[in-house]
Amino acid sequence: MRYLHSRSVILTLLLCFVFASPLFGQEQAPEKKVPPVVHPSINRGVVSTCGSLRITLTSKRQNYGGSLDTRDDAIFSPKSVNIHPDNSKYYVNSLEGGTTVVFEMGTNRRLKVISHRINAQHDSLWGASSPLYRFEHYRKNNHFMGKPVEAVFSHGGRYLWVPYYRRSYDINAQDPSAVAVIDTRSDEIVRLMETGPLPKMIAVSNDNRYIAVSHWGNNTVGIIDIESDDPMEWHHTKLHVVDYVLPLNYSLTQHVNRDNGSGYALRGTVFTPDDRYLLVGCMGGGGGIAVIDMQEQRYLGRVMGMMFGVRHLVISDGYLYLSINGSGYVQRIELDKFIDAATSITGKSTELKGWTSCKVGAGARTIEVSPCGKYIFAACNFASKLYVVDAREMRVVATTSVDSFPVGLDISSNGDTLITTSQGRSGCGGNAVDIFSIEYLK
Repeated sequence: MRYLHSRSVILTLLLCFVFASPLFGQEQAPEKKVPPVVHPSINRGVVSTCGSLRITLTSKRQNYGGSLDTRDDAIFSPKSVNIHPDNSKYYVNSLEGGTTVVFEMGTNRRLKVISHRINAQHDSLWGASSPLYRFEHYRKNNHFMGKPVEAVFSHGGRYLWVPYYRRSYDINAQDPSAVAVIDTRSDEIVRLMETGPLPKMIAVSNDNRYIAVSHWGNNTVGIIDIESDDPMEWHHTKLHVVDYVLPLNYSLTQHVNRDNGSGYALRGTVFTPDDRYLLVGCMGGGGGIAVIDMQEQRYLGRVMGMMFGVRHLVISDGYLYLSINGSGYVQRIELDKFIDAATSITGKSTELKGWTSCKVGAGARTIEVSPCGKYIFAACNFASKLYVVDAREMRVVATTSVDSFPVGLDISSNGDTLITTSQGRSGCGGNAVDIFSIEYLK
């Protein structure tokens, strides 16, 4: 027992050292003090104040001390999680590890580790170079390690799109990065495409015609046509600029913090249900939500009026929901009211009033709405908690601890499983995937 305890302490110290790297701990707002690291126990549960649901931490996969039964060394800075639409498996993007880890739902058994070390064996997966993405700081090099950030399924779950934070040789994310497409039948990369610098969020249109990639690095949004069933026929169609292209001229030898000072820091991205408009959250700069008319392929401007620090966007039952990162809020407004404001923009932006707010934990990151539409789940990074909000009344009905510090979250299509990823921050915490069961009691 003494040996195991010493080993856990040593591993924790080593992980804290690794996580102190300049590019670790994405999207961090300045804080005065980092709270203690939390590692909740399995089988810990909580019932909502309204008595309508119970959330229980049933398992985890962690790369720190803890139980050897749940240890997994492939979990390294897990940024996001995506549950397959058929609820058979889930995918965890280990950002610093350069891998996407595939797990079986229910058993949480690791099925595969997909490496994002792109080399000569992947050369045939690249299409023709796009004139939209030019290499201006480095000679183009398609052999690198990609850092997987977010992901989205297309074609009914057949493909998983995974954008790379940067190519490993581009230390300050100034030149084009890339997105990998994984065939979920074989869990192999079957297509690679260029993107703009520092892509983070990615979204698919409801008609499965377009992929949108928001580039945190320079205020642009790339559109990819995926209408064909043949991945090699997919192609770039448009690069939209949100007000201005951020000039990039950083060092080629020394790291700078690209998570701060990156213009509007484009993040949450969602298509409206009719696919007419693409909405993109501006987490930095002047804030707001950028609106692109997909029918006319034209940028309209930014809708303002919500709190500053828009991180994630979700549309459900006629409402647009936002997570507000630093201060920790979930906000909503009627989607029709938002679109009316967006289509009335005469200059660069317009002010929209009437937002409903619910205070959650500090550092609200990914949010998802339950399939029944009644609950909003929010991963709150700085609070190290999962918050449950009643979507009708916009009030918190439950909270439960998660491994510090959560960033990613997804819920199964049947609503009975929720998974969070804890990446870590300020030197400690993270390296954990928490699996919760959800029981609807009423």
